[in-house]
Amino acid sequence: MNDSMNQSLGSDPLSALVSAALLFLLYLVLGVLPACGVCYLFYFLLTLPLRRNERARLFLDLLDLGLKQGRAPDAAILGAASSRDRSLGARFHLLAAYLEQGLRLSQALKRVPRLLPPQVRAMLQTGERIGDLSKVLPACRELLKDGLSQVRGALNYVLVLALVITPLFIVLPIGLKVMILPKFMEVFAGVAPGERLPGFTRLVFGQSDLMVACQVGIFCLFWLLVLAYLGGPRLHGWLRRLAPGVSDWLLCRLPWRRKRLQRDFSALLAVLLDAEVPEVEAVTLAAEGTLNVVMSRRAATVCQRLKAGVKLPEAIRVMDDTGELHWRLSNALGRGGSFLRALAGWHEALAAKAFQLEQTAAQITTSCLVLFSGAIVACLVIGVFLVLIHLINYGCLW
Repeated sequence: MNDSMNQSLGSDPLSALVSAALLFLLYLVLGVLPACGVCYLFYFLLTLPLRRNERARLFLDLLDLGLKQGRAPDAAILGAASSRDRSLGARFHLLAAYLEQGLRLSQALKRVPRLLPPQVRAMLQTGERIGDLSKVLPACRELLKDGLSQVRGALNYVLVLALVITPLFIVLPIGLKVMILPKFMEVFAGVAPGERLPGFTRLVFGQSDLMVACQVGIFCLFWLLVLAYLGGPRLHGWLRRLAPGVSDWLLCRLPWRRKRLQRDFSALLAVLLDAEVPEVEAVTLAAEGTLNVVMSRRAATVCQRLKAGVKLPEAIRVMDDTGELHWRLSNALGRGGSFLRALAGWHEALAAKAFQLEQTAAQITTSCLVLFSGAIVACLVIGVFLVLIHLINYGCLW
């Protein structure tokens, strides 16, 4: 009998321990793992620009290393691909396969469009035309720094506000109007028959449809921004095919994108002028390197002025509304030497100004959304509590 009791006592703690372990595993599977999956998905989507730029930076480093060793660009890429290193990615090895078929680097890059950003491909194509890829690599690396600014802007809670807070503030007015306000009206009619709801309450809930419409509009706008952030160059390419020139015009309206376009154009123009490319061809190739229709149209105007006998510093005014490129280029021509070194300070200033403008826009957008949503919630809460205050005052008077 004692043995059976001991066995029963011993089996109970064991079964309890097994049950606790099973419950813990169930909690882990149903609770923690999905949460970890959501966090990883958010991290994966948020860092897309950085991963795209890191892949391009690795390609440029390999290309630069091969050029410094005296090898041709094709040979440098094929030599790296021969190592069968998986960290290079499947697209890099696909590029090497196209090069083995006898295609030029620019042609092979067109066959693998997702390996590099479109602007980097255009810059490398420009370097291939002048016969020296090493001269355009600094401009390519400068362009890749823009991904950090995009991620920093996204980290200012723009994505969180678009995906989490904004839907809640859309549901809140609807729930209050459909579920809460009718109950208050019944209580109010029973306690204070013949009395009307406070004026502010009638105003707020009478205009709730307009509030919801505004919030839905803001919500859709932010979802479009999220889509543009996640789509990246591929989405831009689709938009360019669907509506040629429209997306480029919109990008030029953004101050930070306009600064970066000016930087890219100026950097390529300096490289081409240092390579002694004719001025008309240099301006055309520099504009093509930006992959922007607006910049190409302005460059066509510059070329017409150059052919009419206008000097380059004066003709280049069309490309820069501030006139700073004209002043910088005039000084570079006066001093002689390398155009790229003479304009390097201005390129860094443009990049820093673009970073500042983008972060400022993200902060202002986030702050405005928070203030707008807070104002709507405050109006709804005040409208509800005015009814309660009116009921209390009515009860105290009677």
